[in-house]
Amino acid sequence: MLRYRSIRKLTLLDSGELPFFQPQSVEVRDKTWRVAPVPSRLQCRAVDIGDISPADTEMFMKALNSPACGIQTDLDDGHCPSWSNQLRGLYNIYQFVRGNLRGVPVMSDAPVIMFRPRAWNMFEFNMMVGGKVVPGPLFDFGLHMFHNSKLMMKDGNGPFFYLPKLEGSNEVKLWNDIFVWTQQRLGLPQGSIKASVLIESIFCSFELDQILFELRHHSAGLNCGMWDYSASLISNFGHRADFILPDRKKYVSMDKQYLKSYMQLVIKTCHARGCHATGGMAPVVLPKDNPHLRQQITNKVCRAKLNEIKAGADGFLVFDPDLVQPLIQMWKTEVNSKNQLHVSRSELMVSRNDLLQLPRGGFTLQGLQDNITVGILFIDAWSRGQGVFVLNGAVEDSATAEISRSQIWQAIRHRCKLEGDGLIVTKALVCGEIKRITDELVSQKSYNSVDTERLTMSAKILEELVLKRDFPQFITTYLYEHQAFRNSLQL
Repeated sequence: MLRYRSIRKLTLLDSGELPFFQPQSVEVRDKTWRVAPVPSRLQCRAVDIGDISPADTEMFMKALNSPACGIQTDLDDGHCPSWSNQLRGLYNIYQFVRGNLRGVPVMSDAPVIMFRPRAWNMFEFNMMVGGKVVPGPLFDFGLHMFHNSKLMMKDGNGPFFYLPKLEGSNEVKLWNDIFVWTQQRLGLPQGSIKASVLIESIFCSFELDQILFELRHHSAGLNCGMWDYSASLISNFGHRADFILPDRKKYVSMDKQYLKSYMQLVIKTCHARGCHATGGMAPVVLPKDNPHLRQQITNKVCRAKLNEIKAGADGFLVFDPDLVQPLIQMWKTEVNSKNQLHVSRSELMVSRNDLLQLPRGGFTLQGLQDNITVGILFIDAWSRGQGVFVLNGAVEDSATAEISRSQIWQAIRHRCKLEGDGLIVTKALVCGEIKRITDELVSQKSYNSVDTERLTMSAKILEELVLKRDFPQFITTYLYEHQAFRNSLQL
């Protein structure tokens, strides 16, 4: 599978071709087939909490005590896969499923667990089978299913999944085969496992029907992931001057053509096949000590999510559990039903050009500096065993780190001109900004010598990443296999 990804990327690079809607088989073209119904606990997906690493016991418990519909229990974007984190996270889920995690409701009264294993690009170096390291997602999925699936099934509480960073229906078919084999080996009824596929790759947008068809007996719908999706465009076509993504904070939002069309197509396809389509995560972290600002931010998030409701989405995610209640209240007011599967979008026509039309705009020095800051602090967080950090009132995870370092790499490659002063983005400019920002962070945070050394190491790794001639496919793979990072966590 990973070899196929590499071959496809090289083929597109050599040919200059762009993705297109893949030919469908007779079975897929049949308008009558539908995804199998989901259990009652998955009928309402109005508000899930996202990016919750079960290794962060305090945050995991806070999410379990919230009124959310579900929790994206995350070993992917919001999680650092150190060995201790893997074991602690899986153990916390194990304890919760058995009612042994004190201070939280029992499983039937808590938000439903939607387990997100690692993506296929990640491996578990602490386990080998037949002399080969085990793929991270199989390690995570296998342990979770073996220990928890039968207990979760008793009252219809699972096992349910989010599947990250897939790049086509062939990869979805692989997961479906794994589901079928696992259910057979564990003595579970076929169709017990349900999974929502995160559409985080441009290639998946051209195969939505095929994806749902392959997973039709195990599907819990599709989900939109804005930043990983945008980063996939740079990863695959960033060498092209006509695929330069402008300053993401100034010019990129869900109302831009390529993202708006992507969400519309996901909703249209899912509802035509009888399954849920959910929107992305609001990364906002509400301030604790400023009620007025807190209300302003809550209102802003509600307005943004109202647009997704009007588009026909069946729900969305937030990071801060304190946002759950106001969004659930808005859902009840605006929708007043468990989902919007009845909302047809058959009139919408989304073309190939709609999905590939990036917003116009340039780069700004502030945008470059913001991307550098996110990149450094994310790598620093990982070196401390943390999957997320909060910056300027928003949570940053591997998805935002991915788009940040991708934009820096692309700006250097194309020698993009900065708005305002007309400076050209060069290696020298970026390296100078990385050093300056690192020095600022050290002075602002009053780091000791150990913290300073770790932050400096993080800055050097970011510099390596963005100066590479060829684009490294995933920041998480690069970090996990980097010797300096492995030494810092004693992997």
